[in-house]
Amino acid sequence: MTTTDDQPAATRAMPPIVDRATWQAARDELLVREKAHTHEGDAIAAARRRMPMVEFDGTTEVVGADGPVPFIDLFQGRDELLVYKHMWHDGAPLQGQCEGCTVTAWQLKDAVYLNARGVSFAILTEGPWEEVPPYLEFMGYTQPWYSVRGLDEPIGGAMGHLTSFLRDGDRTFMTYDITGRGTEMAGPSFALLDMTPYGRGEAWQDNPEGWPAGDSACWYWRTDASGRPGSDTTRPAPQWTRPGAGPVTSLGRHEHHH
Repeated sequence: MTTTDDQPAATRAMPPIVDRATWQAARDELLVREKAHTHEGDAIAAARRRMPMVEFDGTTEVVGADGPVPFIDLFQGRDELLVYKHMWHDGAPLQGQCEGCTVTAWQLKDAVYLNARGVSFAILTEGPWEEVPPYLEFMGYTQPWYSVRGLDEPIGGAMGHLTSFLRDGDRTFMTYDITGRGTEMAGPSFALLDMTPYGRGEAWQDNPEGWPAGDSACWYWRTDASGRPGSDTTRPAPQWTRPGAGPVTSLGRHEHHH
């Protein structure tokens, strides 16, 4: 976003100023659409619950902190499992891992409400396990992570996905999978930004005339220490909160050596 805090308010593009009654009328009009959006979301969720599922071999081993374990162990005795599949840049420094996956995983640090509903949670990554523990320590992650390197879908395969699984005794099934903007449901920050006047600050937004020009999608994924994108000393934004975070110039690449 190009607007800065020290820019005079008179020169900023801002919503029109009205009295409270006029504002309330506009709010009530928008609420009708918001309720319809909520109801359609409920209908989609109902259709999702009616989808078929695919059986797979739950004895397939993945690698975690305790070494190789069968995938079915990730259910932790529960019947449902939700995973996020985290991309990985082989050999990259800690600050060089995937920005989008960092944003998503950072917002999935606590699964207490999932667990309360009988759903276990884990993060899977295509990275080699020996590279994962230092990253988890740096980020402060406590959720279970597992390497699925070399494994096919639905356990491995493409990363950047949210995938849901169901267990029936010793049998395991994949019930749902989504990627792209469908993973936004894992990050409340997106919806919260959509409630603000300037939104996400991305170029694709439908903005009023004169609104601050947006940048490319996900410009805030990687910033420097001052919150500015695009410099040579950037890293995924959540990483600046970690102890010892500092400027870096060596970033990761999609180079996998299987």
